[in-house]
Amino acid sequence: MIAPPKTSNLLSPTQTLVDGRVPQKYSAARRYVLLLIFCLAQFLDAVNNSALFSAIPDLENSLGINEAQSTWVISAFQLTFASFLLISGRISDVYNPKVAFTGGVAVLGVISVGAGFAKQKIAIIILRALSGMAAAMTIPSALALLVSVFVEPTEQARAIGLFGGCGAIGNVLGLIIGAIFVQYANWQWVFWFVAIVAAVITVMCIILVPAQEPKVHPTSAGPRWHSLDLVGVSILTAALILFIYAITSGSADGWATAGVLAPLFISVLMVGAFFWYETLIPPEKAAVPPRTWFLPNFAVLFGTALLPYFWWTTIFTVFTLLWQDDYHWSAISTAIHMIPIGVLAFSMSWTGPLARRIDPKWIILSGEGMLVVATVLLAFADGPDKYWPFVFPAFVLGSGGAMLTYTHTNIAIFRTSPASMAGTVGAIFNGALQLGSAVGIAAVDSLQASVQEREPDAPYAGQRAAFWFLLGVVGVEFVAMAVFYRTGREEADIQEKVCDVDEKLADAEEAHLREHGRVVASLTGMVEAARAHGHLSQYGLQTPRSDVTQVGMVGVEEEERPAGGKDSDLEKEEVEVEERRLNESPV
Repeated sequence: MIAPPKTSNLLSPTQTLVDGRVPQKYSAARRYVLLLIFCLAQFLDAVNNSALFSAIPDLENSLGINEAQSTWVISAFQLTFASFLLISGRISDVYNPKVAFTGGVAVLGVISVGAGFAKQKIAIIILRALSGMAAAMTIPSALALLVSVFVEPTEQARAIGLFGGCGAIGNVLGLIIGAIFVQYANWQWVFWFVAIVAAVITVMCIILVPAQEPKVHPTSAGPRWHSLDLVGVSILTAALILFIYAITSGSADGWATAGVLAPLFISVLMVGAFFWYETLIPPEKAAVPPRTWFLPNFAVLFGTALLPYFWWTTIFTVFTLLWQDDYHWSAISTAIHMIPIGVLAFSMSWTGPLARRIDPKWIILSGEGMLVVATVLLAFADGPDKYWPFVFPAFVLGSGGAMLTYTHTNIAIFRTSPASMAGTVGAIFNGALQLGSAVGIAAVDSLQASVQEREPDAPYAGQRAAFWFLLGVVGVEFVAMAVFYRTGREEADIQEKVCDVDEKLADAEEAHLREHGRVVASLTGMVEAARAHGHLSQYGLQTPRSDVTQVGMVGVEEEERPAGGKDSDLEKEEVEVEERRLNESPV
């Protein structure tokens, strides 16, 4: 469900991907076949994640893993997906998008074959992490190829909208596909299905996707991979893994144990080290250039981007396990009951044109308000009979609100960014979506397990605590958006204040120049007076000009100075004193 902007207002960032080259024309049939390929890849990334929610209960029983460990099956994919999205756009530019796209899909297929044959939990988690890295290669490269194929603005906008909508469809169909395989085969077929679709996409890519030239040619003489921020991304990935390990271990081992506190402390230090390292390397190489955080509204929009996937993933995880393990619903029944989530998400994904008439701030606040109401309803859905009065309306309100928040945060974050940074900002935005999901679901699962262990006789206690925690996160996001996001009118007020400051600075500069002219005139008179007395002419001193900013003594070669004599020494001392005085002047 990783989608780019969906309105024509947002085409300028994506159009930068063609770098001003004259695009090649393709027939309508070929364009839409290529669009099908790109949408299949987007669909596959969504299915690769959501299908496992239906399979988790069977996977736990088959591999003998507990609920906290099963979180890693989801989080491992999302963590590496989020981290490597930060450099996948750069890889696409350096090595050309066709290579990145085809290679990412092919590697994803190979890894999925191996995951289907894995018999140990560690192997599954490692392969899921590797598949996240491969999947991250497909999103920026697919966008780069898409905008080079669809060059007409209106047609391009529709293509981008459909590309994003396929993610929403993939999330719902993934639940159903996973449920069908679990019901009639086994969980391994979830991975093998991904491998089969990836193989088809790879063959179609090789045959039909047009060849592309690299858009970036590194200035250094070394290998191309030297222009990638591999060190920074590695530091960030390690930090996130340690952080999630600490969170997921806390409920089982105790929050005060060294095995929890040490990785938690180290992860915080490593995040700081990542941002410090980003200041040391050239901005064009940095995965997260420091100047990005100073873009208008960027920080609050980044925080908002952490929310939508966090909300959806919490719903999928909590209710999949609750309905299958506690209520003994079938996997297919569970997936069918979640269909409203996908329907509303897909419907709201086409609300982009609203941003032309309404400031994104108010649309995002509306979406977050819907999330508040939905999350409160879910906290009281403590039985199978509560689906229609509580869960169904919560799914409708919550999924619609999450998609409004997602879509218009996407729009707003691109509006605030210059076209030259569109690729970087897009990668950070999509990385934030996955990061919020990975970290959030780890926190929710840990909290849920801790509460349920303390209250074993209250069957819905852990889920209720998870939803109250989720409500707190949504509330903080709502307040942050309301307080810190600057609308167009507020930005205009700020610009007006900036202009007032600029005028005051200009007046001060003008006064400084007048004072400078007065000082230069005074010094000129002093030098002329000294020359009139015959003290300075023999050293070749010039009268200061009014258009220079510093008056200094003209150097004299040693052999041109008078040799010896008392008068010569006195004159030399007088010249040095005058030189020091002039050089120490405020000019």
